Amino acid sequence: MMQYKGYLARVEYDDESTVFHGEVINTRDVITFQGKSVEELKKAFEGSVEDYLAFCKERGEEPDKPYAGRLTVRLSPDQHKKVIMAAEKSGKNIDSWVADALAQAAG
Repeated sequence: MMQYKGYLARVEYDDESTVFHGEVINTRDVITFQGKSVEELKKAFEGSVEDYLAFCKERGEEPDKPYAGRLTVRLSPDQHKKVIMAAEKSGKNIDSWVADALAQAAG
């Protein structure tokens, strides 16, 4: 995992083309980069983030902030019901209950 200005990237190596490919994973916008060495990959990652921020500024748009504090989770109707019931039983609203459960699970 790589990090720059709060943006996190996942990197994979393509053995066939002998290139590292990376993608920022904590934003809805698509930010990708690649490099043949770790140093080149790091520079490409930082450059891609800087290009993204400059592009947003040029367009007068706010860049998608990493870790905006929103998380969408898809549940089955039965799972959703169980979460609601557990939250109510604990005396918390769903957001607080889920946030506490996830924090406990993540350590």
